[in-house]
Amino acid sequence: MTASGAPRVDHVKGYCGLCIARCGTIATVADGRFIRLDPDPSHPTGAAICAKGRAAPELVYHRDRLTRPLRRTRPKGDPDPGWEETSWDIAIDQIASAMRRTAAQYGPEAVAFSLSSPSTTAIADSAPFVRRLMNAFGTPNLVWALDLCGWGRGFATRYVFGVGSVATGSAGGAMPEIAKTGCLILWGYNPSFSRITHATAAVDGLKRGMKLVVIDPRNVGLANKADVWLRVRPGSDGALALGLANIMIERGWYDQEFVRTWTNGPLLVRSDTNSLLKAEDVFPDAGRGSLVAWDMRSKSIVRYDPATGQYDPPPGHLSLRGEYAVETIDGTVSCQPIFDHYASLCGQYSPETVARTCWISAEQLTEAARTIWESRPVSYYAWSGHEHHANTTETARAIAMLYALTGSFDAPGGNVLLPSIPTASITGEDLAQQLAPAIGVIERPLGPARWGNVSTHDFYRAVLEGHPYPVRTLIGFGANLLLAQADPVRGRAALSSLDFYAHADLFMNPTAALADIVLPVASCFEREALKIGFEISEDAQSYVQLRSKIVPPPGEALPDTDIIFGIAKRLGLEMKFWHGDVDAAYREQLALSGISLEQLRAEPAGQRKSLSTTHYKYKIPDDRGIARGFPTPTRKVEFWSEIFADQGYPALPDIETPVFGTPEPADMFPLVLTCAKPSLFCQSQHRALPLLRKRLPYPEIELHPTTAAARKIQDGDWVEVRTSSGAMRAKARFNNTLDDRVVVGQHGWWQACAELGIAGSDPTDPNGSNFNLTVDAAMRDPISGTPSHRFNMCEIRLLRADADSDRRGMA
Repeated sequence: MTASGAPRVDHVKGYCGLCIARCGTIATVADGRFIRLDPDPSHPTGAAICAKGRAAPELVYHRDRLTRPLRRTRPKGDPDPGWEETSWDIAIDQIASAMRRTAAQYGPEAVAFSLSSPSTTAIADSAPFVRRLMNAFGTPNLVWALDLCGWGRGFATRYVFGVGSVATGSAGGAMPEIAKTGCLILWGYNPSFSRITHATAAVDGLKRGMKLVVIDPRNVGLANKADVWLRVRPGSDGALALGLANIMIERGWYDQEFVRTWTNGPLLVRSDTNSLLKAEDVFPDAGRGSLVAWDMRSKSIVRYDPATGQYDPPPGHLSLRGEYAVETIDGTVSCQPIFDHYASLCGQYSPETVARTCWISAEQLTEAARTIWESRPVSYYAWSGHEHHANTTETARAIAMLYALTGSFDAPGGNVLLPSIPTASITGEDLAQQLAPAIGVIERPLGPARWGNVSTHDFYRAVLEGHPYPVRTLIGFGANLLLAQADPVRGRAALSSLDFYAHADLFMNPTAALADIVLPVASCFEREALKIGFEISEDAQSYVQLRSKIVPPPGEALPDTDIIFGIAKRLGLEMKFWHGDVDAAYREQLALSGISLEQLRAEPAGQRKSLSTTHYKYKIPDDRGIARGFPTPTRKVEFWSEIFADQGYPALPDIETPVFGTPEPADMFPLVLTCAKPSLFCQSQHRALPLLRKRLPYPEIELHPTTAAARKIQDGDWVEVRTSSGAMRAKARFNNTLDDRVVVGQHGWWQACAELGIAGSDPTDPNGSNFNLTVDAAMRDPISGTPSHRFNMCEIRLLRADADSDRRGMA
């Protein structure tokens, strides 16, 4: 209180860490109590905040927050874990001892770490330090949701552009330059729910005349403002991308000069081996690695050297289409340019085929293709709507190749590789000795495990079956695996069979309940965090902020970073962790930036470091005077991937579209079940907060009124959703903009809300509300291992409509 008796009110500038948007905020603190969170219009991401951010005070002060370290005193099969409070010293000692014990018996790779998604939780504050601890300890195995969130847009497209065609925040990549774009494509991405800064930028773009194409089975967010909304059948996005490309190629609506100069489209493919024609196949004196294209003006072949990105002799006009007889050392071989093969692949997806496969009319398809071509420059953002499928890798490649036709990559108004403030890496790759292969990399060498990211399917197998080697200890930071991933029954069995499991979180959840040690974590409003660049624009990238702690954490809760440093010290790794000094780590990160930690502490609102975006960076000469090109094996955008071919995958995208209504289960499961994220919650979190839960008390399943009427279902009835894999329960909500063959569920439901008298549910109970029980975990992407979360055939039936059903619905 002030001298006058009025409450002392402070306003603390910062940013909300709850999701990838990292919205700039101003926190109001009255007499030391956090009471309100508002947007900070002066911040590059501060145009608005969502309901989750506004509920931050409820999150901070919720009575169910973990406040003391807990240790299990009863066996994992016992319904009562017998949680007992313990000290931090004892808890960290047990963790470090278990890690050493496991490493001594099985090797350090038998210790895995798990992590919640940096896109949808606050773990981004500490994720680099988790990776550093892994590298210092010697394990490559990080279990998190890359196969579900970020793989398609941030990693699969590296096989086309050499970098992510869309930035993921954690993995970098390009970002749509919305302020300058002529046409924005939102593909399976609803920024109104996921990244408000993109939504506000898109609305501003529409006001200046930008065209908007939205591809989504649901009419949500900006879809009702779109020039073209394509209501794609779930799981058929790859076919749609190839169908759009087919129209653009047939009508000449593509940047032929870009394709000819900056893609590998002109390179020749042998018809006898279906592989690239090598220069050494034609010229006895040719060095290894050079390739061949056809020059139409000279009517002869020219060599292409990927090491320099140069043709020899310089071509007059490279051919993109046609068939050519080439004299090789072994005789005449018929060859076609890569682009001709790509065009032929796209030709298999005629408007009629797309109409049958994707449920989009030929007229709409043509309208979308025309809008994309005539409104260049084009930018796009594709997110989990296309990533949660068992064909996500090839779909992402197909979308990236469609985008390549526009010639807009890294052009003003396109998807631009934005500048960044120079920083030092803190993830500790230099600390890693000879690591074992990550789990899953042998089966899928081009998938997430290539970067040390392990799918839950492969993790569960390593735990339960010891394949490819045993994993016996897990150290988890926030990952609620039983609610976030497919196959929760197998997940429970795996977690229960570990020799040791420690879990750090804000609340006890079904996954944490299987741990031996549970650690209380400070929320993002109760700790400092360093953010260098805010991704969405040049201005945002120039921003550096040390987010202040708004209020102290409850009880003995600690930031994840402090927990990581504490484990490192107990393992004898403190020398690799700046002697336990987090500030020293931040100073090392900032050293190259010219901004000091002291400056940031003195200015909580953040500081700017002047940056300037350079476009067309692939054209810039290197120190040899040669254009840099793209960071791919051919230095070009790659329609044809030899990396894929070398691993036995098709060099061009091989789109396996999930079958609708196959004969055998058609009568039993006639509807397509997909899912979408509720706007009010961060994945499986925050349903205990009354401010949010009263707006959406129960899980919902969206369906068309016609679909409901055929099953005698009323709006608001409790229903059972069943697939061949399992079942879950939800309340019916009518949506007349859906296709009547599609129903849309929600994942992440388990948590009770005592204030509203709503019970929780067991994630492995077939009478509960865990959407992931309906997911066929065996249907997985052959490259990434991604399960088909957003395409399963289902049926819905009425459960009950009696007056007290709401009270019992999640019990």
